[in-house]
Amino acid sequence: MPVKQTVPFVLDAEGTGVAQRLVVAGEHEHVFTADTYPSFGGQDAAPSPLSYLLGALTSCNQVTGSLVASGLGIAVGTWSFRIQGDLDPSVIAGGAEGNANFERVTVQVTVQTDASEEVFETFQAETERRCPVTQMFQRSGLAYSSSWHRAPLG
Repeated sequence: MPVKQTVPFVLDAEGTGVAQRLVVAGEHEHVFTADTYPSFGGQDAAPSPLSYLLGALTSCNQVTGSLVASGLGIAVGTWSFRIQGDLDPSVIAGGAEGNANFERVTVQVTVQTDASEEVFETFQAETERRCPVTQMFQRSGLAYSSSWHRAPLG
């Protein structure tokens, strides 16, 4: 039986107030910053953690989908995403009791591909099943929906 392997994802962060500088460790160090809206005590000088979270959902779907497409033998071109996360700020900002999570997340995806409609359905389902970030959203208890559309490869 093969030994299960894990890949460590390491990130170091430091900040003051609500702003942070984050560094992804590794051979090619990546640095990014996070802040938040003034209503949450920030300067809006960088994307908020919640924007990064939604961005991680788009990126993870695209990475995972590219792997799935390769396995299915289909070509993919440009990906387009529109994601909306609806958040009740009363817990995070006001200390109300309840769930600080998004109430709902809606994902719209358009992918240029040469896949038939039947293969595209498999492509979507397999991408969402294998994408770690999609799985975190789907299993978190929020109302999650996605709508995938195929566009001609051009």
